[in-house]
Amino acid sequence: MYVADSRGTPAQPVTTPTAAARDSRPGRRAAVAPTVLALGTVSLVTDVSSEMVTAVLPLYLVAGLGLSPLGFGLLDGLYNGVSALVRLTGGHLADRSGGHKAVAGLGYGLSALAKPLLLLAHTLPGIGAVLALDRTGKGLRTAPRDALISLASEPAERGRAFGVHRAMDTAGALIGPLVAFVILRRAAEGYDAVFTVSACVAALGVLVLVLFVPGRAAAAATAAGAPAHPPERERASLRASFGLLRRRDLRRISLCALLLGLTTVSDAFVFLLLQHRTGLADRWFALLPLGTAGAFFLLALPLGRLADRIGRWRVFLGGHVALLLAYGLLLSGWRGPVLPYTVLLLHGLFYAATDGVLMAAAAGVVPEGLRAGGLAVVQTGQALARFVCSLAFGAAWSAWGERPALLAAATGLALCLLLAARLAPSGPEPSPVPDAAAPGRTPA
Repeated sequence: MYVADSRGTPAQPVTTPTAAARDSRPGRRAAVAPTVLALGTVSLVTDVSSEMVTAVLPLYLVAGLGLSPLGFGLLDGLYNGVSALVRLTGGHLADRSGGHKAVAGLGYGLSALAKPLLLLAHTLPGIGAVLALDRTGKGLRTAPRDALISLASEPAERGRAFGVHRAMDTAGALIGPLVAFVILRRAAEGYDAVFTVSACVAALGVLVLVLFVPGRAAAAATAAGAPAHPPERERASLRASFGLLRRRDLRRISLCALLLGLTTVSDAFVFLLLQHRTGLADRWFALLPLGTAGAFFLLALPLGRLADRIGRWRVFLGGHVALLLAYGLLLSGWRGPVLPYTVLLLHGLFYAATDGVLMAAAAGVVPEGLRAGGLAVVQTGQALARFVCSLAFGAAWSAWGERPALLAAATGLALCLLLAARLAPSGPEPSPVPDAAAPGRTPA
């Protein structure tokens, strides 16, 4: 597992005198849009629920149910692969209907439904089906949610907006494992208690979304500084979303995300490797995600701002360098007391420099009328690549052992980084693309 709405808009954002005056004041930053804060709250609550399960699931499956690394790799790959397959569906439905909030709400609802079903699943096929339902919800909601964030934010501030959202999201990732740890320590039926509490928290997240998150039109109006009056636009379709890959910048973004995803070992395997290297007792395992989440939480906003200033691709590639360093430390013979803290810090830095930054970069080259579908194309390529990595790493661990498997992943990551550095844009960030430039649309 990895720690990890739509009608057309005017060709150019509408700028009111008040907004123009605000933007012209030197040194003044616009406040983060209410839509971003509301979605951040939803993600915070939902991530408390999700990370409670994620923190104990590797141990539950491997130690509790006796799965082999290959079996866990298959299940972990399913956990991410299903999400990848439905992201395009979520993005397409949101763009076609204009109901970004509704599609996101459906996704959050399915994930909430999956949590209590874990109480009934005690076999590999049953748990696989429940995780598939959870990841279906994740896949449906991700692109519409990120589209709402980008539409509610000024283009020059998107890195900051995604940084705020990811920081709030990661606050939930900090709280979730801690709650799971306390429950496991105090409850007689620890795993069942974790799954029950997780289900209640997930339901609360859906309620916050329904009550406080505005729809796509309101989000776009917030960014433009004026009421939204959606004009006619090209009909959204999966063909139109994939047609965006004809754009050189988006094609390069997608290819880089795919290449680097092929060598991104999932969080669960990183935590299992770290436990084996340090001899950490099983009862402390649920706390390992806290290290990654803590670094992510502290660095997401600063690195989002840095990406807005120096270029999003520089920060994105730098995050993968941090991941490569984490692999190197796990491969080294060093066993100092600060090893786990250093690895988890680098792991969190990787997420802070890549997760929201990638979406901020992609949003700048996707027209607003196809925003959810365009972001879903990038997300799908990355998620499918990570699905392949989970399967391959689990198989390599079973066949060769953990160290050769990680060495192969680290070598692959170094090679993919060199190739991505050549493919990545070297110039300034591309300008936002208006609806009129969407594929198949004749400019006015």
